[in-house]
Amino acid sequence: METDSLDPEKLLQCPYDKNHQIRACRFPYHLIKCRKNHPDVASKLATCPFNARHQVPRAEISHHISSCDDRSCIEQDVVNQTRSLRQETLAESTWQCPPCDEDWDKDVWEQTSTPFIWGTTHYSDNNSPASNIVTEHKNNLASGMRVPKSLPYVLPWKNSKIILLFSLC
Repeated sequence: METDSLDPEKLLQCPYDKNHQIRACRFPYHLIKCRKNHPDVASKLATCPFNARHQVPRAEISHHISSCDDRSCIEQDVVNQTRSLRQETLAESTWQCPPCDEDWDKDVWEQTSTPFIWGTTHYSDNNSPASNIVTEHKNNLASGMRVPKSLPYVLPWKNSKIILLFSLC
């Protein structure tokens, strides 16, 4: 019987028009179309909260909800979901943060004090943590190329008119 209820070729009767016999695989599409074509019948029917294919007279919806076959499937899904959520919460609550050996304050002091220049490479001699001596500048540009002296756009605070205004004050 279980296989029969899942058969896509099984014919089902339309709740809006008793003359309509629809294959199970097309039934949801037919319900939407027929509901629009029969608004008077649609207003007298209620949709089951467990299976939208179940269109029941409004007066009988309470009884249908308490005895719907799909209710047990939904309830079982809720129970399974609750169990898995409890297990995840339990696993999450026992997790501890691994120890961290990073020291951001120390890293700030160890950084090189040389500015970044596009197209060049800086090499530092880090014999001591506080040492930031640049030993070599190497240009990685091809011959005939040069490093630009400015950015390709003008920054608002580098505008010469603003500088003139401040110098006049």
